[in-house]
Amino acid sequence: MDDNTVPEIVANGALDATRNVPARISDSLPSKLLLLPLQARPFFPAQTMPIVINEELWRETIERVGNTPHHLVGLILTKKPSDESPTPTDLHTIGTVVRMHQPMRGDGRIQFIAEGLQRFRIVNWIASERPFLAQVEYPSAPDEAKQKVRAYAQAIIGKLKELLPLNPLYKEGLRAYLERFTPDEAGPLADFAAALTSATAKDLQDVLDAIPLLRRMEKVMLLVQHEIEIAGLQSEIRHKVEERGSEKQREFFLREQLKEIQQQLGISKDDKTIELDKFRERLVGLTVPAAAQTRIDDEMRKFSVLESGSPEYGVTRNYLDTLTALPWGNYSKDNVDIKHARVVLDREHEGLQDVKDRIIEFLGVGAIKGEVAGSILLFVGPPGVGKTSVGRSIANALGRELYRFSVGGMRDEAEIKGHRRTYIAAMPGKIIQALRETKRANPVIVLDEIDKIGASYQGDPASALLEVLDPEQNANFLDHYLDVRFDLSRVLFICTANQLDTIPRALLDRMEVVRLAGYLAEEKLAIAKRHLWPKQREKAGLKAAQLTLTDSAVRKIVNDYAREAGVRNLDKQLNRIVRKAVIKIIEAPRSKVKVTPENLQTFLGNPVFRQERQQHGIGVVTGLAWTALGGATLEVESARVHMKNRGFKLTGQLGDVMKESAEIAYSYVAANLAEYGAPPAFFDDALVHLHVPEGATPKDGPSAGITMATALLSLARNQAPTLQCAMTGELTLTGRVLPVGGIREKLIAAKRNGIKTVLLPGATRGDFDELPSHIKQGLTIHFVEHYREVAALVFAKPARRR
Repeated sequence: MDDNTVPEIVANGALDATRNVPARISDSLPSKLLLLPLQARPFFPAQTMPIVINEELWRETIERVGNTPHHLVGLILTKKPSDESPTPTDLHTIGTVVRMHQPMRGDGRIQFIAEGLQRFRIVNWIASERPFLAQVEYPSAPDEAKQKVRAYAQAIIGKLKELLPLNPLYKEGLRAYLERFTPDEAGPLADFAAALTSATAKDLQDVLDAIPLLRRMEKVMLLVQHEIEIAGLQSEIRHKVEERGSEKQREFFLREQLKEIQQQLGISKDDKTIELDKFRERLVGLTVPAAAQTRIDDEMRKFSVLESGSPEYGVTRNYLDTLTALPWGNYSKDNVDIKHARVVLDREHEGLQDVKDRIIEFLGVGAIKGEVAGSILLFVGPPGVGKTSVGRSIANALGRELYRFSVGGMRDEAEIKGHRRTYIAAMPGKIIQALRETKRANPVIVLDEIDKIGASYQGDPASALLEVLDPEQNANFLDHYLDVRFDLSRVLFICTANQLDTIPRALLDRMEVVRLAGYLAEEKLAIAKRHLWPKQREKAGLKAAQLTLTDSAVRKIVNDYAREAGVRNLDKQLNRIVRKAVIKIIEAPRSKVKVTPENLQTFLGNPVFRQERQQHGIGVVTGLAWTALGGATLEVESARVHMKNRGFKLTGQLGDVMKESAEIAYSYVAANLAEYGAPPAFFDDALVHLHVPEGATPKDGPSAGITMATALLSLARNQAPTLQCAMTGELTLTGRVLPVGGIREKLIAAKRNGIKTVLLPGATRGDFDELPSHIKQGLTIHFVEHYREVAALVFAKPARRR
């Protein structure tokens, strides 16, 4: 029977409603049946299909069925699917008796052909353990109106006729059905139609449980109708996908034909030719070195013969894209007008006069030469003092493009010098990327956080920067990806750092250090008024009349909330004020907000910093220290604990160098007590405790040597210092005062805390003379070479007797 005759058989076959079972089934079926559970869906009498079961669980049942003369077994659906053996309560009561054919075993499974015969109902369980055995009965359908049965049967045949064209598998199922039954058998027809659907196990079991033929056919009609809807949707989706695919194929072939016709007529080019023309067009007007031009020509010839499907096609295309996108010989013309540069720097930065002068000097050299090149600047200072923004101002003054990236935490040298093209997804390093993005061969490149650069097994980026930042070498910089030398000698590199200690010495030698120490309170006030406050107000969309901030309020913010060397925290505090003011204006649209010292706390909360006075007393001396965040004052306290035994105790989380300075100060003062007017035996039986407050903050460095010595001498003389001052300097065992660094930052810290008199090592006189006048103004400086000078200044009056 061919596929074309299947629908006609179903549609035109005669129907006999009285025949519910095939004639070949014997009327005498066994009253006792061995049972096999089914997991997915029930088995119908009209079905013939393979069954696969677990050999370990059901081997004995299959062997016992094979030993029976009739080879009959009952198939019954479990209520819940499970990999374990079910119990009688887990099984439905109605199933299908089947004849087992051709059982086969393999891979832990048993497979056999099941020929469905008739429904059965479990009457009583004989064996409730495997192998299951039950006493059964075979219910028969009651006599019903033949006209209704015939009408339902015709309706089911009509539905099947709709269903068959939608899926070829339905025709295969019908062919297997007609080999056993004729279309005029209503009972098997209903069962076959139900088995043909993809309904749920519950719905199919409801059909199997329906013994009356009319009720069964009603349920089947609903299932078949639902199946027609699902199959129709699937067919519609399949046709749409096929149409879409056919349309795309048609468009592809048409495009290929059009492309070939255009090429034959000479009015179009293929993708490869378009790419090559684009690469050649980029090079027009550029001055490409001979070696680079040779490499580009070689790669273009290679690219022209590669097939687009070749793996090397994409690699070569990306390489040519990078080579031709670089600004070979394309330089920005420098604006070396010194007056213009000074205007730009003054407009964009407040204070920092010494830094501005240094930049103007640097640009002045370029004005004489006609170009700015050959120098690498390193701006060092605390966070928030404007290091990166100064670099941006230099680019604006010169009229150059700016490219900024951070090297903090960078651990792979390929970030600087690129990946070799043998690697997948290789790309050039940051320097070549900067040139490609700025489209100029002489941009200003800012390398932020160079003091925080890392190293790992992937290489040392700091070593890779040695070539980049060396004016003698970077004229022939070689990027691993580019594999062609590029001239970086006219690129202006500006690096930023918070400290010099962590920068490799070889790298530091290649850079010219410019220090940005921080801002005084007056400078912060000017910066807030002219730069920060207008910017914050503009970002919030507020007008000057809506929100005002008094000078005294700014001064209070600087003193109580933002004492840091930089202005980043000051900017954050102003942003907090604007945010709170916006809420007030939204709640009362016509209101105007004015921030004064009196209501400042409602905007910023309690002050962060306390107004501390300089401590005075016996054994208490003020020192000056340098930190990565700027300068700071340091109170050193000493006390005699008891007179039972000699000892020296240090606290305050001091570093190793500072502990050594304390030991030296203790030894020097103890050895020279008589010279400085103190009892010679003071330390012989005394336990002396020296403490540097704020113990949670780590402290280190040698600059507190004379400070600690003065605190110990004050304790021994039983006399508070008569000179209100702060001091810094390293002390030796012979009493010499050695120079220390960070003089600018330390003096700014002294002025910030209202200290007027400062003692400095004599060797730092040159550093002091170079400071701007606004820092030196109002300070009395005493330069000391030996500790005798320190004692003479601090203890001008005789010591008190004990």
